[in-house]
Amino acid sequence: MKTKLLISACLLGILCRYDGKDNLISQGDLALLKDCFELIPICPEQLGGLSTPRLPAEIQPDGKVLRNDGFDVSTEFQKGAEEALKIARLSGCKLALLKANSPSCGNKMIYNGKFDGTLIPGKGVTANLFEKMGIKTYNEQEIDKLIKGE
Repeated sequence: MKTKLLISACLLGILCRYDGKDNLISQGDLALLKDCFELIPICPEQLGGLSTPRLPAEIQPDGKVLRNDGFDVSTEFQKGAEEALKIARLSGCKLALLKANSPSCGNKMIYNGKFDGTLIPGKGVTANLFEKMGIKTYNEQEIDKLIKGE
C-alpha cells in the first residue's frame, strides 16, 4: 500500500491558482510521485470558500491575510487550512507537497505582504498548521527530498 500524500491541486494541473491558472509540475516528477505515493489533491484557498480566479493575497507582518485591494481574507485562509487538515486526518496523511511561496501553502518562503514580489522566510497558513499538527511539508523544489524521506 502506497503512502498517502496531500498535494496542492495546482501542482497537478488543476486550474485553482488565484489567477485561474495552474502550477503543473513536470511529467517526470508527476510520474515519480504517482509511483511512490497515493496523491490526494487539495486547494486550501478553495476549501476556505475563495473563488477562482481571485485577487492575490499576502500575509501581513501582523499575521492577517489581505488581498491586494486591502480586503481581509484571514478567515477564509484559516478555514481552508482547517478543512485541509481534516482531509489529512481522514486520509491518514503525514506528508504534504505544497506550492512554494503561497500564502496558504508556502513552507519556507512567503511574499512580504507589500505585493512587490519580495520573498521573506515564513510559512503559509496551511503549511504552518500542518507542521504544528505533525504533517511534514515539502514544496515542488523539494521533490527529491520527499522521495528520499529526508
